[in-house]
Amino acid sequence: MYTAKGTTGRDHLLVAHMPLVKRLAHHMKAKLPPSVEVDDLVQAGMIGLLDAINRFEDTHGAQFETYAVLRIRGAMLDELRSSDWLPRSMRQNMRKIEVAMSTLQQRLGHPPTESEVAALLKLSLADYQEMLSAGGGHQLLYYEDFRDPDGQDSFLDRHCVDENSDPLRALLDTDFRQGVIDAIDALPPREKLLMGLYYEEELNLKEIGAVMGVSESRVSQLHTQAVTRLRATLREKQWTGPA
Repeated sequence: MYTAKGTTGRDHLLVAHMPLVKRLAHHMKAKLPPSVEVDDLVQAGMIGLLDAINRFEDTHGAQFETYAVLRIRGAMLDELRSSDWLPRSMRQNMRKIEVAMSTLQQRLGHPPTESEVAALLKLSLADYQEMLSAGGGHQLLYYEDFRDPDGQDSFLDRHCVDENSDPLRALLDTDFRQGVIDAIDALPPREKLLMGLYYEEELNLKEIGAVMGVSESRVSQLHTQAVTRLRATLREKQWTGPA
């Protein structure tokens, strides 16, 4: 792709992969609160793309797009880390929903509906859904999930002993992976469909909304609710903090 001067080749890569940056930005936006602007993610992603173009060499033996995706996503994550994009108070609200879901699941014997969760939290359905919207960006795992209750030790501390350590591999070698699969399989059909469209088919929120016949904002609410259900299930099975 590079010419003798290099400039033409770099320009071609930049133009050709701009749609990739936008696609990755919209895909990541589904995991983030409304306060995060997709344009900011695109801008950060473009920086990552330029970095990938400058660093990539054919001798790496990899396709450029594969390499670029890593750089683009990394630049977007760096941008998010530079700001407090999910306040602790919002995590606390999501934790309340997790507890309510777990309580109702045990009491009712089935995944609780939105109305049932809202009633237990003494919220109107509209207020509950607004809480879900505000909680966009709620993640399946946080660093804090791996710390012991006394705060003295953590899974990461035990498994990041040197630069060759692979804590992700150590996590996947436990029952955690199967636990996630089982938790997804137990989701209500609508939320299970959403997770498949988002994580397997890699559709964005707008595209998922078109498939499901709901608005983009409604898809965001359902995604947050699905992630919260997964956390509640994994926490109940003690899979959010492996020993």
